[in-house]
Amino acid sequence: MTKNPYQTDLDSNSANYDSLSPLTFLSRSAEVYPEQTAIIHGDLKYNYREFYARSRQLASALTKRGIAEGDTVSMMAPNIPSVLEAHYGVPMTGAVLNTLNTRLDAAALAFILDHGECKVLLTDREYSSLVKEALSLAEVKPFVIDIDDSLADGGEMIGDMEYEDFLATGDPEFEWRGPKDEWQAISLNYTSGTTGDPKGVVYHHRGAYLAAMGNAVSWSLPKHPIYLWTLPMFHCNGWCFPWTLTAVGGTHVCLRKIEASAIYSEMQRCQVTHMCGAPIILSMLINASDEDKAKAPSGVKFMVAAAPPPAAVLAEMDSMGFDVTHVYGLTETYGPSVLCDWNSNWNEKPVEDRAALKARQGVRYHALADLEVMDSKTMTPVPRDGNTMGEVMLRGNLIMKGYLKNPKTTQDSFAGGWFHSGDLGVVHEDGYLELRDRSKDIIISGGENISTIEVESVLYKHPAVLEAAVVARPDEKWGETPCAFITLRAGRNVSEAEIIKFCRDNMAHFKCPKTVVFDELPKTSTGKVQKFVLRERAKNF
Repeated sequence: MTKNPYQTDLDSNSANYDSLSPLTFLSRSAEVYPEQTAIIHGDLKYNYREFYARSRQLASALTKRGIAEGDTVSMMAPNIPSVLEAHYGVPMTGAVLNTLNTRLDAAALAFILDHGECKVLLTDREYSSLVKEALSLAEVKPFVIDIDDSLADGGEMIGDMEYEDFLATGDPEFEWRGPKDEWQAISLNYTSGTTGDPKGVVYHHRGAYLAAMGNAVSWSLPKHPIYLWTLPMFHCNGWCFPWTLTAVGGTHVCLRKIEASAIYSEMQRCQVTHMCGAPIILSMLINASDEDKAKAPSGVKFMVAAAPPPAAVLAEMDSMGFDVTHVYGLTETYGPSVLCDWNSNWNEKPVEDRAALKARQGVRYHALADLEVMDSKTMTPVPRDGNTMGEVMLRGNLIMKGYLKNPKTTQDSFAGGWFHSGDLGVVHEDGYLELRDRSKDIIISGGENISTIEVESVLYKHPAVLEAAVVARPDEKWGETPCAFITLRAGRNVSEAEIIKFCRDNMAHFKCPKTVVFDELPKTSTGKVQKFVLRERAKNF
């Protein structure tokens, strides 16, 4: 047999191959942009030389504590500099970073600490009461490091050592090494756990590197953007933006409390160019005072994900001068892995049409191998008609390693060689994905499928509606009918009959809510509406 010349004497070695890892982004930026401002936190500023040195100190100090490959280091903190440092310092030791959701209760935190086998816990003093309770419930006894942030509000020191003192035990010239294998775990992120114990999603260095690069390429990030942290860094590692922004020498503007006034003030003070967040942040910006809105620099770029933002909300952001890019992903896909790649021909369309196009989820990231909407039984793609629904499935480098200590769920989620998202969607003729619902949220009324997202989009067009969520309500005749839960804007008043009439004037009558409830919407710790709670409430109306 003739030898393949391209596989002869052309082996990989240390000169021509290195495992992909986002850790290299920081070392490069510290070398290329040492004096560039890397982090702003109130009056505190670090340049890239200092950011790199502090991250190496953290890695060194953790190594001296015995932390090594396969260990878990957990962190309970808002968007502050130490979380950025941990995104580099922890994996520099070979360990795995587990950023904890600051909105969880003590029992959920205790479960995560035990399940992840936490060895070291870094915790901001503002969360001391909650963390103390969680530690009292947990079986693990980690070494606890207090973060005494100058902008923290209250709390006490509960740990074995303070963060800056711990850092001082480390070497800023620590000689870290990247992973031997890019498949090595870099972080552990837990799902919200609204239907039971949360699942631990494991990321690897290769995926984190490619997701970070995908963010930069897909969003056309320039060199040295100024990025405001309105997205929690605990959520999918901040959609991998702690690594993305560092790769392009950007400035991380930290923000402890996500409030409209604080967001606008920091936008003005730091001349912010880019932001990310869930649709709730868009609503926050829209419903701010005119005085706050006037502080926003023009042309701020905003990447939005989570639940599909209603077209009416996107239209209002457009009118305010924000440039919104819609993306889609899950914790299991490193955050964003699909984006609404904007077609310049759409710029000529009316604002309402542009908003409707922006509300679509779009096409795959460069590092995602495939994106399909399929019949989950036959595993065949649905027609590209913008109407036939199927399950959204993805595969490629932006898919997690799997669920920690949960082989069956991992195998089920990867059945047939695809990651099964559980989301339902359609594909338009141009190949763009549009979500229609979660598989568990679809309403089947009289044999007809009703997308709750479609109904919610109509409700958001009503001028009195601040927030809306639609769920199935049991019905003797139809099986199920739509039930709308609505939060009204301040000072607005509207009746159930008026809402139903508005829907009937704007969509097929069988899709319209038969019941309307005015109430605050229950949300998960990551700001998602808890529809399982609303489904239970709907049974009583």
